[in-house]
Amino acid sequence: MGKIVYSMAGEGRGHATRVKTIVESLRHEHEIHLLAPGDAYELLAPAYAGTDVHIRRLPALRFGYGRSAAIDPLRTIGGGGKYFAHMPKLRRQVGDFLRKLGPDLAIVDFEPILPRAARDVGVPFISLDHQHVLVVSDFRELPPFLRLCTNAGGVAVRRWSPGQSAIVVSSFYKPPLRTAWRAAQQVGVLLRPQIASRKGERGQHLVAYFRRTVNPNVLDALERLGRDVRVYGAGELPSRGKVSFRPVSEQGFIDDLATSEALIASAGNQVVGEALHLGKPVFGIPEPMNFEQHVNAHFIQTSGAGECSSHDGLTPERIDDFLQRIDEFRARIPTDGHDGTGPALATIRRMLP
Repeated sequence: MGKIVYSMAGEGRGHATRVKTIVESLRHEHEIHLLAPGDAYELLAPAYAGTDVHIRRLPALRFGYGRSAAIDPLRTIGGGGKYFAHMPKLRRQVGDFLRKLGPDLAIVDFEPILPRAARDVGVPFISLDHQHVLVVSDFRELPPFLRLCTNAGGVAVRRWSPGQSAIVVSSFYKPPLRTAWRAAQQVGVLLRPQIASRKGERGQHLVAYFRRTVNPNVLDALERLGRDVRVYGAGELPSRGKVSFRPVSEQGFIDDLATSEALIASAGNQVVGEALHLGKPVFGIPEPMNFEQHVNAHFIQTSGAGECSSHDGLTPERIDDFLQRIDEFRARIPTDGHDGTGPALATIRRMLP
């Protein structure tokens, strides 16, 4: 039995969902300690309370959002400044924790403290996330502005999580690898067992997923559809016509998604990959200023499995046109190859006692 320390970003639920998938496959073989900030801690702490999986809370670094649900650069920079001011102290604290624990391996899902502390102490670590797609991928097919964004983002990701022994990129799309990064491993989305074993059923309702704040234009467009739309992630708000807002519920979301006609969502990698595995076409609405989601949206469209729109350009007619072509999109979804859990686990096990 080995000892693993696993940290993750705390913005949104995709990171925690990936982590939980890996933890559930390893927890009976190895001793696991989680370092979880923000949304990730809120999801994982109740799930592992009273179990043999240990969890510690880290401070969270979050995006700042404006009223229109766009990322606010000034708020984000302000919050980031406070976080980075405390980073040296956090690095020492996590380093002391690693020295006492003596782990065999660290795994990092786009979190900056553990990789630095692991290097200080001499613990090897794996970067297992989606964000390294910006580092290892050849994005020459992207439009010029998005290509510029990915180049800048790749530099930021390398600095965010430096010194890993291996890179595993979990993504619903697999662009060519850059020559310098051919050792990186590309795998599909890490599907939680409840989804990996589930078959999609075609229903009449739509599922929408957003993170905390939703642009009013998006809600107006959904309401004007006149369809049963079940919204997750935006909080428990009063219903708007046939648009209902559901409480946080892992099983509730899985059940609704599996029996839906399609997914309408911000273009996060994890939720898009889960929807495609269940055979659900995706209408992506990337968050303004979140260029990673704009890259994801590009690949939703080029795959033929869905459509996308900006927040401001969204209209009921755009969604209705998507729904009119739903069979066309559904036919283009691959029937296999979505789950990257097995290959990711194989890489982790090769680095453990």
